[in-house]
Amino acid sequence: MSLFSAMAVSASGMAAERTRAELLVENLANAETTRTPEGGPYRRKDAVFASQPMAASFASLFESHLAEGVAVAEVSVDQRDPERRYLPGHPDAGPDGYVAYPRLNPAEDMVDLTGAARGFEANVAAISAVKDMIMRSIDLFK
Repeated sequence: MSLFSAMAVSASGMAAERTRAELLVENLANAETTRTPEGGPYRRKDAVFASQPMAASFASLFESHLAEGVAVAEVSVDQRDPERRYLPGHPDAGPDGYVAYPRLNPAEDMVDLTGAARGFEANVAAISAVKDMIMRSIDLFK
């Protein structure tokens, strides 16, 4: 694997972690949303990662190991029944006085968001290390 392939793999990881972080922030922002345009409460969304082959040069196609990056394969939407709270005065309360709320745990999403940030930082560190290797290689040719 070339140094540029390593940078491409890390860049794909950064893009995937950014998408994951965006979904987690959307979940946190809608933790109390009881009414959506689709009807009913907000549904939690999660990013599902999958490996993907990286675009390679013609010469690298003959190598035995191709670089694989990561991408968001799909966005899964939580289909569980919503959490029901008894709030008879709420505008979205049903005839029985219960309101459907999203089935979210903000603490869990904050921990996941921290994990996404750390994953992004790890990819930045990997790109920085590759950049340093490239700069040292250039310095050797001077």
